[in-house]
Amino acid sequence: MSQSVLLSYFDSEEHVLDATRAAREAGYAVHDVYTPYAIHGMDEAMGLKSSRLTWVCFAAGLLGATSALSLEYYTSVVSWPLNVGGKPFNSFPAFIPVAFELTVLFAGLFTVAAFLVRSKSFPGSKREALPRATDDRFVLALRADESDATVKELLQRHGALEVEQMEVAS
Repeated sequence: MSQSVLLSYFDSEEHVLDATRAAREAGYAVHDVYTPYAIHGMDEAMGLKSSRLTWVCFAAGLLGATSALSLEYYTSVVSWPLNVGGKPFNSFPAFIPVAFELTVLFAGLFTVAAFLVRSKSFPGSKREALPRATDDRFVLALRADESDATVKELLQRHGALEVEQMEVAS
């Protein structure tokens, strides 16, 4: 299913940020904003909620630490207890490096996987990028009709270089 969006191209982050705020204040729905790098304050300007990706990262890190500590405890105390230099079988300080590494590994892998699934940009995805979106321009995509002159006027007042209508997959 596709929908019609109004694409406006900007040459600076200040212009696209101002235009996004103004469009939302005027009551237009923001489809998306495409930028070559992250812009501070864009999530507020677009009216986005906080990401739940941080919770995925925390849960994955907790799973990694728990898995590492459980495996190390089981192998050192239950399955194959060895007396090494008189140390106790469950020597917690020796477990910390492996637990830390698995915490970081699980957090990183699960977070990247969750991001790719959520954004539908996993390998083999058929999504197409907008032309020039991350090349040399910032693009604001609004769910609005090009025939509405007030939208074009609003965008051009905030520094839009070009405005065009396009069908995008929703």
